[in-house]
Amino acid sequence: MQPLMRVLRSASALWPFYLAVVVISSAVAGLGLVTPFIIREATDAIVATLNDATPPPTRTLVWLAVGLFCAEAGASLMRNAAGYIGDVMVARMRQIMSTRYFAKLLSLPQRYFDAQVTGTIIARLDRSIANVTQFVQSFANNFLPMLLQVAAILAITAYYYWPLTLLLAALFPLYTWLTALTSSRWQGFEKDKNREIDHANGRFAEVVGQVKVTKSFVAEVRELDAFASRYGRTVELTRPQSRWWHSMDTLRGVAMTLIFLGIYLILFLRTLNGHLTIGEMVMLLQMVTMARQPVHMMSWIVDAAQRAIAGSRDYFTVMDEPVEPTANRQLVAATEASDAPALTPVEHAALPVREPVIAFDDVTFAYTPGEPVLRDVSFTAREGEKIALVGESGGGKSTVVNLLLGLYPLESGRLTVCGRDVAELGVEELRASTGVVFQEPALFSGTVYENIAYGRPGATLEEVVEVAKRANAHEFILKFTEGYDTIIGERGLRLSGGQRQRIAVARAMLKDAPILILDEATSALDTKSERAVQAGLDELMRERTTIMIAHRLSTIADVDTIITLRDGCIDEIGSPAELAVSGGIYSELLQLTASSSAADRKRLKAFGFHVEGAEDEDEEE
Repeated sequence: MQPLMRVLRSASALWPFYLAVVVISSAVAGLGLVTPFIIREATDAIVATLNDATPPPTRTLVWLAVGLFCAEAGASLMRNAAGYIGDVMVARMRQIMSTRYFAKLLSLPQRYFDAQVTGTIIARLDRSIANVTQFVQSFANNFLPMLLQVAAILAITAYYYWPLTLLLAALFPLYTWLTALTSSRWQGFEKDKNREIDHANGRFAEVVGQVKVTKSFVAEVRELDAFASRYGRTVELTRPQSRWWHSMDTLRGVAMTLIFLGIYLILFLRTLNGHLTIGEMVMLLQMVTMARQPVHMMSWIVDAAQRAIAGSRDYFTVMDEPVEPTANRQLVAATEASDAPALTPVEHAALPVREPVIAFDDVTFAYTPGEPVLRDVSFTAREGEKIALVGESGGGKSTVVNLLLGLYPLESGRLTVCGRDVAELGVEELRASTGVVFQEPALFSGTVYENIAYGRPGATLEEVVEVAKRANAHEFILKFTEGYDTIIGERGLRLSGGQRQRIAVARAMLKDAPILILDEATSALDTKSERAVQAGLDELMRERTTIMIAHRLSTIADVDTIITLRDGCIDEIGSPAELAVSGGIYSELLQLTASSSAADRKRLKAFGFHVEGAEDEDEEE
């Protein structure tokens, strides 16, 4: 139960709810115990009347019936009040746990996501929190009043005959011990089932998110078969798990029935021998029946508790991950908050421009220890300078971008942005100073306006329209019936590739950061769309320090500096004119572009470049 106690401690702001549930559950338990006492009095009164042939105590019986009604009505009222408080408490707990989980994910370093499947992360959140909150809700609304009632029943039976109390009390440790014999093996099966479900749901999310790819490769049946197989394995795991559980549950039931046999014999024999009145026997039988109900529920509550424990362990596995060293302080605070945090979104200002705007100084970096992707990389970029990174795929170009965005910490060397060492900067300041247009625009569901204003949520419509015009996007936006209020769908799927990219360009323009990163921003577009996007990019690059990864030589022909990377090391640095005759990578690319041989075109693709004027190759890329 320790993981569940950790859940309660992590949501300690809910202590008024915890207290209210205990108090009202105690009232429910107390009112429930009034009924057997009233029935005892009524039974003894009736039996006495029948034995003595005296007039029936009608007035007394009427008041006892009224008392019985009041006790049961009061218990029903309090039970529903406890249910209401429990429901609200669990909704708040779900809010706190979900918010903390999301805050934790947002504060984790990029390395964590590199090894995760998005759908699995979501499935883990749903299952973990659902299992925990369902158990807490059932325990608060139903099981806690019963347990409190049992404690009172044990005290009452001890007053009448202590061996009876011992037998009743023995039910719970015996049941718990037999359950403990079941638990570890059951949880092993549950862990294996959860792993299969996480894999299945993770793949499900991937396929739904990229359903066009699945359909285009006629992979629907294959994906469905893999998905069904995962759930099929959960069925195979459920068979021995359920067989084991119900076998042990049968043993628990038989043991419990034997104890109740002893309890009934004691009550019947002591009544027969005159130690108990008929009314007292009826009262104690009722109480024993009331104590039996939570024991019967133990099977279900233990099952729910085990699921909750397994879920809470999955939850805290994520919550115990170390956060990104430079993570947003509000995010870090939210991961540790005992209540849903009151967040204040802050629009972070870009760093003032200082020379050099970007400086790599002997930077070495490896995603996997011992396998460096960048080795001793050094270069500078000054205000307004346009620099192109060129090299074979896997040569380290995208890693330079990742480091500039602060997605990974440096392994060695020094990186400064606007004259500030990134090791001393918060990621908010670093990323506020950097605009980026990726190969995939990565838009969100919502309106065109919301996507363009994503970096500046408070931007006016006039500001959004202005940057849309500069990005060559205003014209096609106005063709939509709803204009800037048009819902573009998840990941912008209702837009063409060129339209999505122009919105991404407008988004970067509105952010107005002094540093611009273009990560193959037009590589996925056809020639016509590329021209439209490139016009917006040219406008975006004005008066900004730009680092670009290009896929066409024509897009880097007018840059100030080309940096060629070979196996993670800088091979050459120079202007396009200088490197064209140096005999290095750029010179080789120019020669390959001029060639029409298949081997040269294949070599050109190794650099991620399109062949100018060859539309077939463009489309393949």
